[in-house]
Amino acid sequence: MNYLEGLNDAQKLAVLAKDGPISVLAGAGSGKTRVLTTRIYHLIREGIPANQILAVTFTNKSAREMRARVRTMLGEENLSESPFVATFHGLGRELLEKYGKVIGVPRFFSVYDRDDSEKAIAAALKALDVDTKELSPRAVLGRISRAKGEGMRANEFYEKNARSGFGARITAEVWLRYEKTLAAEKSLDFDDLIALPVRMLQEHADVRALAQDRWQYLHIDEYQDTNALQGRLTNILAEKHRNLFVVGDIDQTIYTWRGATIENLLEFDKKYPESQTIILERNYRSTKNLVDAANAVIEKNKNRKEKYSTTEQAAGESIVVHMARSAEDEARWIALKIRELMKKGTKPEDIAILFRTNFQSRALEEGLLRAGVPYKLLGTHFFARKEVKDALAWIRLAMEPTREVDKLRAAASPPRGIGKVTLGKLAAGQRSLLRAGELAKVEQFELIIAELSQAASALTPSAFVRLVIEKSGMRRALFEEGSAEDRERFENVEEIASVAARHDENVGKEGIAAFLAESALASDQDELDQGEKTGVTLMTVHAAKGLEFGTVFVSGMEEGLFPHQGMGGEKDRDEEEERRLFYVAMTRAKDRLFLTLARVRKIYGTDTAAEPSSFLADIDNSLVLLDETEDHDIFF
Repeated sequence: MNYLEGLNDAQKLAVLAKDGPISVLAGAGSGKTRVLTTRIYHLIREGIPANQILAVTFTNKSAREMRARVRTMLGEENLSESPFVATFHGLGRELLEKYGKVIGVPRFFSVYDRDDSEKAIAAALKALDVDTKELSPRAVLGRISRAKGEGMRANEFYEKNARSGFGARITAEVWLRYEKTLAAEKSLDFDDLIALPVRMLQEHADVRALAQDRWQYLHIDEYQDTNALQGRLTNILAEKHRNLFVVGDIDQTIYTWRGATIENLLEFDKKYPESQTIILERNYRSTKNLVDAANAVIEKNKNRKEKYSTTEQAAGESIVVHMARSAEDEARWIALKIRELMKKGTKPEDIAILFRTNFQSRALEEGLLRAGVPYKLLGTHFFARKEVKDALAWIRLAMEPTREVDKLRAAASPPRGIGKVTLGKLAAGQRSLLRAGELAKVEQFELIIAELSQAASALTPSAFVRLVIEKSGMRRALFEEGSAEDRERFENVEEIASVAARHDENVGKEGIAAFLAESALASDQDELDQGEKTGVTLMTVHAAKGLEFGTVFVSGMEEGLFPHQGMGGEKDRDEEEERRLFYVAMTRAKDRLFLTLARVRKIYGTDTAAEPSSFLADIDNSLVLLDETEDHDIFF
């Protein structure tokens, strides 16, 4: 059992605990991913068929990393099947693709991303003559998403809210129209990928039995971030064999605002009275000063399970706190401090700047640009870029030629003289009303789609993407005839083939559907895998969850900003969640942590005097170094 070498006693206990429900409370940097992958390997070595093992993570990035680690551990061992490792949405997609026909889900369905959903809801609001300034599509989608997360259906919501206030009533009517749009497009949205599998498993005992026997050993990572419906899906799948292994850290619960419920982990031993609890407290990531400071911050929370991180690492550098005069001065100081670190040999890729709210990024970007520090800003997904969405529309259209949304986008990308009016006539069955020139363009467009649709059955996903790029005319429009900017955009289009290649083991529509699902479910962290740009990483603290960097700057450490007060004042703030969020920010750092703030910050156009964050007072003075240098003093 040499694969157990290097594990501490608690980690070994978790790896070797084979049967029954087990909860692992894993502190930051405690090696939980190693525990999960080693346990999966151990189960296979113990004779458990690999295809009976399920592991669920929260991002595509972490799922890919876990699959790669398991494959590396298995080495040359001859396995006809592999463990199924996916996100919750990936698991939902798998269940619906395999068994969804019992509830009317088509075999090859598309997945609406948030942008698609907001556009469909905007169209429904327009049809109801509702001004989107009065009720935004994003707000309506958020309300629908929360209701779906609670297991509610559109008809139930309508019956409950048809006579309610304006917002709820309009949302109910929009939801009914939205469901019709999804059905017509043979599509589902993010929330359907959880809600529909739960409904299917609850209503169809035969399917439930098949799913429970398919995966007899379940592993759920980041269990503290599951919502009620994800918890229900987990419990249904584990109900028969009860081999459920969950890993989480209540101190890192930072997503209650989008439905995560801390109770899934807090009450695990009540749901499973026979369960075993294992605590991983040794931090392998951060220096002792950082671990001690993080402990001091998080122990103030009351709604948690007792856990105290320890480390055998050296004390390391003090935590640097710097107060600047303004947000612009804060940004300049950070940029120049990074330049100083880079001169001493620190790689920019090992540095992150974290912020609590998105508006802070503007000043930070300007500071880095002026200092000549390379950076990348997480937040604009690779798959959300216009040229990438254009190519994806062509790919989806080849898979399902009836999708009107994709027809509109593909017909205009690149332009071929087919407008919305022409496509509207086609959708209304008025083909005979088209003029000869219009009809010729439409027929040529349809011929390309038909050719691609036929080719999709025989090509690998990456080869199919390359064919789409050629046949659609995107190569000609962007690369051969385009501007320098267009050619840069074409590089993003080409990158789609590289992403699709991850699914090349499945030739034909199966592999293409898997690639499309990955593209729809991409997260901020997937941007880090594109490798197109190097430099310091800028992102929100929420986006940094699960990542680590040698040096971390946390900006905006001001009362009302972090902890964040919100638009509704004190009543809008969950202090314990804000404290957990700060704990997550601190524990991203391995070696150095800088906490910065401004005396005055412009918020909503008004200069606002700031007080230091109350969280700073939680850190013992012996762990802190107050840096009072001005930005111009660093080099001059």
